[in-house]
Amino acid sequence: QVQLVESGGGLVQAGDSLRLSCAAAGRTLSGYNVGWFRQAPGKDRKFVAAISWTDRHIDYADSALGRFTISRDNAKNTVSLQMNSLKPEDTAVYYCAANVGVPGRTLALRLGYDFWGQGTQVTVSS
Repeated sequence: QVQLVESGGGLVQAGDSLRLSCAAAGRTLSGYNVGWFRQAPGKDRKFVAAISWTDRHIDYADSALGRFTISRDNAKNTVSLQMNSLKPEDTAVYYCAANVGVPGRTLALRLGYDFWGQGTQVTVSS
């Protein structure tokens, strides 16, 4: 089992930035694909961004392109999501997810992830 812990959520105003972090309790994230998903009230959980286990492949949802950046810090054993120019429609619970890195896995596929964090709330006021 991989226990994922998210941090960095909060309440901000439109146009502000937040940086979310995902860490695996007691173990490394090396060798894992790591994705970020979000779920707004009453809506399905949706893909936001992901980074492959090799760090060679990064994928973003259209809503995140140009505003969000996903990155891996091997020294800190974390995967971060830098979110800039936040909008009220970015308000959601953000979840970190991981699966073992193997060739051919689709990063944006929610059902492909085996391990999930508890989520961190991001609220953007207008």
